[in-house]
Amino acid sequence: MRILGIDPGLATTGFGVIDVESHDLSYVASGTIRTTGIALGDLPGRLKILFEGVREVVATYQPQCASVEIVFVNVNPQSTLLLGQARGAAITGLVSCDLPVTEYTALQMKKAVVGHGHASKAQIQAMVMRLLRLPGQPSQDAADALGLAITHAHAAKSFAALGQATEVNRRTHAQYRGGRIY
Repeated sequence: MRILGIDPGLATTGFGVIDVESHDLSYVASGTIRTTGIALGDLPGRLKILFEGVREVVATYQPQCASVEIVFVNVNPQSTLLLGQARGAAITGLVSCDLPVTEYTALQMKKAVVGHGHASKAQIQAMVMRLLRLPGQPSQDAADALGLAITHAHAAKSFAALGQATEVNRRTHAQYRGGRIY
């Protein structure tokens, strides 16, 4: 299975692609999509770059599924709203390519990759480098994206086993028009 991890950001969105075969993880690619060439006030232009960049990554590496970091609420609500819009552009790019998308918090990713939820960026980089046997350290954004892909590689097996063991019923309460559960 080929998994694409996305670490959304308005200025820099990280991506990481890994292959999973049985218990073996192997590195395929990683990098960033940058919107720094666009004026700060041109939010629609920046979102367009993120959307098209994610679609280009999907077309290039052909993943079977994707994992995206869930936005946390910052002290600054304006920053949170902008990050949420960048995340929305990335997710829209993924689902427009018919990819199933799974979401994980930063805490879940850090626990899965490093072993505790308060890991530093440097610790994530070091563990990603070790788990994927990389010759050099990836950038922070790419390491987070690779960490999300690794998290899904481990969690997807558990989700599949649970799905086979019991019937999974979707909750319908607190649901908005058949969409995401809030």
